[in-house]
Amino acid sequence: MSTAIGIRSFGAYIPARRMQRSEIAKAHAWALPGLRGLGKGEKAFCSWDEDVITMAVEASRDCMRGQDVNALARLCLASTSAPFADVQNATLVASALGAPRNVATSDQTASTRAGLSALSHACESGASQLLVAGEKRRTKLGSAQEMLFGDGAAALLLGSGDDLLAIYLGSESLSVPFVDHFRESNSDYEYAWEERWIRDEGVGKLVPEAVNALLRRLGKTAADVAHFGLAGGGPRADGFAAKKIGIADAAVLPDLRNNVGDTGAAHSLLLLTEALERAQPGDLIIIAAFAQGCEVIAFEMAAKGSDTGRRGLAGNLARRHQETAYMKMLSFSGEIEVEWGMRSETDQKTALTQQYRVADQTFEFVGGKCRDCDTIQFPRLPNCVNCGAFDTQSPAPLADEKAKVLTVTADWLMFSQSPPLYMGLSQFDNGARMLMEIVDVGPEGIDVGTPLEMTFRIKELDKMRGYRRYFWKARPIVSAAGE
Repeated sequence: MSTAIGIRSFGAYIPARRMQRSEIAKAHAWALPGLRGLGKGEKAFCSWDEDVITMAVEASRDCMRGQDVNALARLCLASTSAPFADVQNATLVASALGAPRNVATSDQTASTRAGLSALSHACESGASQLLVAGEKRRTKLGSAQEMLFGDGAAALLLGSGDDLLAIYLGSESLSVPFVDHFRESNSDYEYAWEERWIRDEGVGKLVPEAVNALLRRLGKTAADVAHFGLAGGGPRADGFAAKKIGIADAAVLPDLRNNVGDTGAAHSLLLLTEALERAQPGDLIIIAAFAQGCEVIAFEMAAKGSDTGRRGLAGNLARRHQETAYMKMLSFSGEIEVEWGMRSETDQKTALTQQYRVADQTFEFVGGKCRDCDTIQFPRLPNCVNCGAFDTQSPAPLADEKAKVLTVTADWLMFSQSPPLYMGLSQFDNGARMLMEIVDVGPEGIDVGTPLEMTFRIKELDKMRGYRRYFWKARPIVSAAGE
């Protein structure tokens, strides 16, 4: 068996909703007409029930297709916008994936280069692990960040062996007190410095220094680089840095800023997934992240790998709903508070004792299968709902099971932060049947027979205490034709 360390699998998640930047610029034109210059393209943004944890779960599920989740020994989550400051976010991701209880989990944060730093550390240690990065950053209304930032997540399964997709060659770290942007721990929004200074003194000097140092150590030249990506540094920073280094224009990866946005700590890993989807065996991949210095990592593509059914970055980019309702985006992100009426005036306190007691059902979405009659039900109860047998329930995971709409209602009266509230009976292919909330319904709507897949989402937001409860919902499967 080979002792090389590298990437065994990868995955991505981009929220389906894409806000047209021209609509944001139009909303602020009365006071900030200069934003029109940033009004091209679109940005991915989360629905009200998505956050870093839910996106990390989706990217990890995409990555783990065809892999054994029970073999996971370590899981690291990198983000600067994870929802919890004193609950380990990575543990919740691991629970939703159904990882073993003895998996070692950790959060990495405090820099937008956290994702690539975590990848570098993991590869240097040689440890097998799942690394996932996600970002959902708040932005001030009318700011450049509101136009430029986007939401998303990427995941990499690292390890050793003969089945690697890409082999780790080395990395280089450059840590200097070059602060181009910052956000204090008790602040909601970041503060950014002047763009030209960042480009000339930061990107133009620090990125080439780090990349050239790594290339020299590997015995490579800029001409050997087949795929180059740079996260951070602002628009067009990648092409500017590549020119300074001597990397060919054709090697510079599309930076995803025009159709996703800057995804912070996740951006370098999304660029890496993009490279993995494009690269051929033998190609040299260089990915850099600029923030308080520069992190650079190099991989050699080893094999294209078999088709595991992953959606990947390309599939996520194709799965999109164009949005022009700027106020909807602000409501989803919590930047404005809508008066939802008396139906919304409920206390959403979570009973943490009960949450722990049924964690395998709520986090992992595990139902029960009767050993006497094979009926699958959710929730798992002492008695079978079909034959009435007692204590015959075996675990029946439902998260990866496909389903179809059996009945559906679009309810405009029931409170929902994304009206109408779609509820319906989901008929699972394995025989289970369950009343579920259906999300990410496009303008075409849904009907009886619409194929469904399961997605991990926020179920309730307890704004009084600052807690959020997660559960599984259904969403329509976008057909290949639709993509």
